[in-house]
Amino acid sequence: MKLLLDSTRCQGYGLCREPAPELIELDEWGYARIIALTVPAGAEEAARACADSCPNSALRVEG
Repeated sequence: MKLLLDSTRCQGYGLCREPAPELIELDEWGYARIIALTVPAGAEEAARACADSCPNSALRVEG
């Protein structure tokens, strides 16, 4: 499973980091950055929650 970010859609709300800080970090302006492209085993639900929490649909889960 992969967590993908469309950085052109990210508006820096930072809501995506709350469900899984081990998958997402925020830069100095609050924009999301994926820590690891491949979601570690056991973190699949957290990855989906990250994608679901983005109001601009900048994140998506594949696989």
